[in-house]
Parts: sequence; C-alpha cells; structure tokens
Amino acid sequence: MFEFSAHHALLAALGVAIILAYWLPRFFSGREPAASALLIGLGWGIFGWIPGVPAALSPLAAPKAWEIASELCVLFGLFGVGLRIDRVAGLRRWGPTIRLLAIGMPLTILGVAALGWAAAGLGLAAALLLGSVLSPTDPVLAADVQVGRPTEGGEHPVRFTLTTEAGLNDGLAFPFVYLSLAVAAAAATPEMLGAWALRDVAYRLIVGAACGVVIGWLLGQVLFDVPRENALAKSEAGVFALAGVFVAYGVTELAEGYGFIAAFVSGLTLRREESDHAFHVRLHDFSETIEHALTAVILIGLGAALPALLTSLDLRGAAIGLGLIFVVRPVVGWVALWRCRLRLRERAVVAFYGVRGVGSLYYLSYASGHMKLPNEAQLWAVTAFTVLVSTVVHGFSAAIAVERATGEKPPPVEPTP
Repeated sequence: MFEFSAHHALLAALGVAIILAYWLPRFFSGREPAASALLIGLGWGIFGWIPGVPAALSPLAAPKAWEIASELCVLFGLFGVGLRIDRVAGLRRWGPTIRLLAIGMPLTILGVAALGWAAAGLGLAAALLLGSVLSPTDPVLAADVQVGRPTEGGEHPVRFTLTTEAGLNDGLAFPFVYLSLAVAAAAATPEMLGAWALRDVAYRLIVGAACGVVIGWLLGQVLFDVPRENALAKSEAGVFALAGVFVAYGVTELAEGYGFIAAFVSGLTLRREESDHAFHVRLHDFSETIEHALTAVILIGLGAALPALLTSLDLRGAAIGLGLIFVVRPVVGWVALWRCRLRLRERAVVAFYGVRGVGSLYYLSYASGHMKLPNEAQLWAVTAFTVLVSTVVHGFSAAIAVERATGEKPPPVEPTP
C-alpha cells in the first residue's frame, strides 16, 4: 500500500532546489554560478507558498536550530578561508585588511545603528545589535571575491584583502553583540563598559588568537611530523578537517575565547606546516564541501521562511538594508582604505563587495536564543532582507567586478553542442 510522506517529499523538493540553483545559471554563463540568490529564491518559490511552512521554519520560531546550523557553516567557512591563504608575510600586505577591521567595521556598526535609530525608531540596544549583526562580511558566500584554493598562488591584493577581512571580522563582531545584549539587560555604566572591554574584547580575542595558533601548530605536527615516517597526511583522509574545526572551536570556547577567531587562525597556522603539501588541498576541499552543503540548506530554509519574516518589513527597515549595501559599506570602506596601497579601482571594488550572509544569520539567532530581544521580528526582517539583496547584488556582479579590477581573464565559455 502506497502512502504519501511529507518528509520524503520535503527531501525530494530540497534536492531539486539545490540542483536547479547550480544548474540553471550554466545556460547563461561559463562562470561558476553564484547560486546563493537562486537558493533563496527557489526556497521561497518551492516551500514559501505551502501553508504553515514559512512560520514553522522561521528563526523566530526556532532560533536554536538556526544558530547551530549557521554556526557550523561559518566555522567550516572560516577554517577553509585560513587554509586558502598561501602567503602571509609582510605587514604591508595586511595593511588594507587591518584598516577595514580597525576603522571600517566600527564605523559600519555605528552607521547601521544610526540608521536603525533614526529611520526605524529602534532603541539603543536593538540598533546596536542590528549594527553588530550586519557588520561582518561573510566568509561563506564570498567565494567569487576570495583567493583560490591552497597552493594555487596568484593572490591579488584585492582578493587577499576581501578574504582576510571575511576571515577575521566574523569573530570581531562578537564583542559588539555581547555589548548590545548587555545594554539590553541593563543600562550602560562605566563599570559595565570596563568589564566588557577587559573580558569580551581583550581576553576573548587574545585567547581566540592564541588557541588558534597553538591548535593549528599541533594539528600540523599530528598531520605531517609525528611520526615522520608514517605521517597521517599520507592517509589523505580529508575528514581531518572536520576534527580540526571541532577541536579548535570547542577548546577555545571552553577557555571563554572566540572560537570563530580560533577557527580561522588555526587554518591559517596549519597552512604554514609543509605549505606545499598537496594534503592542504584535500583538507580545504573537504571543508568546503561541508560548508557548501550547509549553506544550501540554510539559504533554502531562509527563502522558505521569507514570507513569514518579511511581514515585519516596512520601508524604513528596507532603507536600512539598502543603506548598508549601497551607502554605508562603500563609503566606510573607501574612507578606511584612504591612501593605502590599492589603486582607485581596486579600492572601489574592496569597498563595495562586503557580502552579507550566513554570519549575520548566526549572530542574530545567537542573540535571539540568549535573550528576549526588543523588536525581534523587525530585526529578523531587516537582516533577512539585507542578506537577500546582498546575494542578488553582490552575487551576480562580484566575479566580473573583481576580474576587471585584478586584470584576470574570465574562464572560457564552452560552446553549446
């Protein structure tokens, strides 16, 4: 006897959506397709119209599930980004990245918070949280603007800057998320701000970076050096990337450090061990495969939840997202990169292409799961709208813009038989 199973129908539809998102663009472009926007759109089109599904999948109803899924996705993205970087030497090489992190990120938080307060009437805590949530660029959705796989070389300053910014600012957003939660729980006082600066900024950042270096070095010893005559790298087991991510993140969080910082730094440190070894490529590819699978599920889920989330979006909320993408990020990026080593076109591309994505979803779901937030529905609406617009605007233009800024040649388009 045949029986209809909603669970199996859901899995089949999910698979169809992922296949279509990666397959359909190939009829129009020889480039690796930017599937993020299509994944969201197909999630909306396939699941969003089914009664009850948008509300059931909404992060407003299940913030913990969204927190865990997006947390894992960002973790593998950060570890993979660290493994991508072939060369790290030279402070000058890191100059644009440092400027974007030290100048651009705080200004972005202030700019978005000001928009939330002035345009949407958000309170101080909610406005600061929105700025913190939307400030980090995304290591997961920004593959078109990042450096290539390990050992490929050719790390143009534009790609290096966007890659390292995305690798570090996800962890650097956490202190400001904590600050907004503290402000929401109690009025800001000098004592509270002092404790925040010592604990959430200084201690947790230092511990995160230190754990990343130590664990990355230890992973390198286990992989390549001990025992030297029968190194684990000879097994070519890419699943080691999974273990490395979990160790770096778990140990650092137990030490009350920032696990996101540790994930990136451990990947970066591990990459220095036997830097020309082909096993780095296997580790990266395994990590990237998990990241892509989680990203696809998350973005389809976001698309399915959009009909429920966007009911709380008004013109003022939309203005915040559009203002961030088209005004705040480009202006702040341009100011932060003033008189740096990048040429004008390169500086314009770096300033504009700050992709927002899974990292923002993680931070808001984390905050939602740890405190009853003021204006929570409005915050989710603005964040979801911003991610949607960013995937469309940045996703479909980034590859061409970066190719022109760096002088790279686009991949050849294979003729259709």
